[in-house]
Amino acid sequence: MMSTTTSGSADGTIAGAVKGVSARLLRKEYDAHVRRHLWGGHLWSGSYFAGSCGGAPLTVVRQYVENQQRPVRQPS
Repeated sequence: MMSTTTSGSADGTIAGAVKGVSARLLRKEYDAHVRRHLWGGHLWSGSYFAGSCGGAPLTVVRQYVENQQRPVRQPS
């Protein structure tokens, strides 16, 4: 997820709100499936990452992200 915030904004508060709302919506819609993938009863870990792109235009950042290789998931 990409977002634009002002300097000094509460990144943790924003991340927590997004995780909380998305967890409630996913559990409501897909509860049986979600339960198989929980970490100690939680959908999301308590951590988050917030980084800066140094003022690069959104189109450049989006292109960079879309061109990244996705890891190949090993069968369980």
